[in-house]
Amino acid sequence: MGGAVAHAPEIGGRTRSGFAEAWVPGTLEVQKLLRLCFAIILAKLIARLCRALGRAGSTLPGRVALRIAPGLIETLAQQARRGTVVVTGTNGKTTTATMLATILRSAGYRVVHNREGANLLRGLASTLCRAAGVNGRLHADVVVMEVDEATVPQAIVRLRPMAVVVTNFFRDQLDRYGELERTVGLVAEGIARLNARSCAVLCADDPLVAELSRWVPCRLIFFGVETRPWVPREMPHAADAKYCRQCDAPYRYEFLVYGHLGSYLCPRCGHRRPRPDVRLARFEPVGASGCHLEMRANGRSVAVRLKVPGAYNAYNALAACAAALSMGIHEEHIIRGLESFRGAFGRMEAVRVGGRRVLLALVKNPAGFNEVISALVRGADSGTIGLVVAINDRQADGTDVSWLWDVDFERLTQVAHRIQLLVTSGTRAHDMAVRLKYAGMDPARIQPIPGLGQAIRAALDAVEPDSLLYLLCSYTAMLQARRALERMKAVGRIWEDQ
Repeated sequence: MGGAVAHAPEIGGRTRSGFAEAWVPGTLEVQKLLRLCFAIILAKLIARLCRALGRAGSTLPGRVALRIAPGLIETLAQQARRGTVVVTGTNGKTTTATMLATILRSAGYRVVHNREGANLLRGLASTLCRAAGVNGRLHADVVVMEVDEATVPQAIVRLRPMAVVVTNFFRDQLDRYGELERTVGLVAEGIARLNARSCAVLCADDPLVAELSRWVPCRLIFFGVETRPWVPREMPHAADAKYCRQCDAPYRYEFLVYGHLGSYLCPRCGHRRPRPDVRLARFEPVGASGCHLEMRANGRSVAVRLKVPGAYNAYNALAACAAALSMGIHEEHIIRGLESFRGAFGRMEAVRVGGRRVLLALVKNPAGFNEVISALVRGADSGTIGLVVAINDRQADGTDVSWLWDVDFERLTQVAHRIQLLVTSGTRAHDMAVRLKYAGMDPARIQPIPGLGQAIRAALDAVEPDSLLYLLCSYTAMLQARRALERMKAVGRIWEDQ
């Protein structure tokens, strides 16, 4: 089913690989060009003002620019000399897109990338305006855009990407997206709009993602796990794809990696995981500091030491590798890019504060949270740790936090004796404390501190030097935590340190 990666076109081949044609200024009407230039200038001014006020300015400039020049995204994106790549999915799209952008820069390409994670249309517009000149020209080789799943149909029409990468599908923000089938349907609608010269890079290990192959009108590449380093486990009770997509019988798994991702087979109708074209052949965790990976595709091998931990980051690296190989990027540049990658902001981002190691991780749904807990448990094999769990219920987080009861917090009891301090924080600090109590953690050791800045300071004061402090945060809490770390000079501002 997947395309042969060994014959992937080189990144310079425009006609064969669906890359955009060069932009010709004369094709734009003068009035549209003036509106475009005015929109870019105004967006740049708004972004500068936002940053002077300490804000990222990743969405407002684009919102204003699109009101002035509605066709701005199409006009600017199509100027990229080598085309555009879209990365979407529930978990890992920010990290995968950042990994891919890092690989492409290692290969010498000028890349435009929405590194702040603003992945709605206004965020894409802000990114393009920031990179464009005031004359309406975008000097870039490749545009790499992380795109929100619900925005995929509109984004594909506007960006006309040469490649789309889909990482996985999990229940996430049900109050916003609705049921998972709706999210899958939206991405399928976008995938069906790809042109015949594009490429779809899909996760073979996720039945929901692999099912998208039915709508793919172009070249197809699957990525997935070949090795079996994980201890066999039962399907999580909150898994999102337990039943066959063809006949509704329960899947049988040869192995599970995490969530519902693994090697699946329907014993009734024979529907099974497609064979991956780009495969993870080796995965070796290295505590909380990273992992060793070996990825293979048609006799080509890429072995890297990744500086971020977890099976989910192995999948992110595999997806980025598959996308890069589909574009004809040489293994040397893939290795250099992945080994220089140190984490997208707030996604297993490691920093030091006053001699203490801090690991900041975004947690937003049961599957992702469970994998962060797995990384924490594996990394806590020696020494003490501190743990702050900060959950907000603002619009960007999802106002329904009942999903916390589907997270396997019970696993934390395995390392409870090593947790020096356990703090819950955010607008749902007390709800989180109750959940941890019912997970078996000692209520007397749980400290609810709703103010996140105060919680982080208390944790830093309590943990021993060289101890590892985990900050596990929902989306808006992660942004708050990062601003607190900025004030401590532990990290730069989002737009400056990428």
